[in-house]
Amino acid sequence: MNRRVLGGFCALAVLSLDQSTKALAMNTPELERGVEILPFLNLVRVLNDGVSFGLLGGIVPWWGLVVLATALMAWLLIWLWRAPDRLTAAALGLVIGGALGNVIDRLRYQAVPDFLDFHFGTYHWPSFNLADVAIFCGAALLFWDSLRVAKDKTKQPEQIRSKRIITAG
Repeated sequence: MNRRVLGGFCALAVLSLDQSTKALAMNTPELERGVEILPFLNLVRVLNDGVSFGLLGGIVPWWGLVVLATALMAWLLIWLWRAPDRLTAAALGLVIGGALGNVIDRLRYQAVPDFLDFHFGTYHWPSFNLADVAIFCGAALLFWDSLRVAKDKTKQPEQIRSKRIITAG
């Protein structure tokens, strides 16, 4: 599969899954009060008007976040078009799909529906959604890939030297 097609497929898969789970969350009245799924996981509907963990909520208008996210997605699409390999393309697709899902929500609700509430005792991690999971996973893959590429680059001079020694001898 072409790397650009793979990235586009990942973006569309994330977008579809994200929007369908958010539609369920928005149309399930029980989530207003929260529903315990596991001893450490609740489903609870929260509208987040900020960015990650509610940062900048009420400070930056919703349309400002849409403009910023759209500009970032344009940059990510250019990066995807030039992606050197399938891992980078898939990772970028995850980030693009998640970002697009959150932009759609900001246009629709002027906020992003979050519904996953992980907790330990009385400590609750800030609620999030599947778009956030995809963005995190894509960014983590990009970070891991950058470390892998950097490690490969440090090995290249040794490999070049060893080839010279072998061919020179």
